[in-house]
Amino acid sequence: MGDKARPEQTFFEDPALDRTLGVVMALATEVYVLRDRLRAVEAELVTNGTLAEGALNAEPSAEERAAVVADRDAFVRHLLENLKGEQVSRGAAS
Repeated sequence: MGDKARPEQTFFEDPALDRTLGVVMALATEVYVLRDRLRAVEAELVTNGTLAEGALNAEPSAEERAAVVADRDAFVRHLLENLKGEQVSRGAAS
């Protein structure tokens, strides 16, 4: 046995799909880690009396809701920009 490289594990005919799935799984792992840490932070804030239990589940005001919707829409627009198939950056001049 040595450090001989082994071929990639494949599940789909197109290797780009396998790599994309790998990226999605890596992101899902990071999301779970963030959720777990956020849960721990919230518990600590409640324990210390900084945050009332359930306070983060309260219905937002109309102003807060509008701000959240605007932020979410901008985030989604930016996230999905690449799906348009339009060049975003300017390549090197030829």
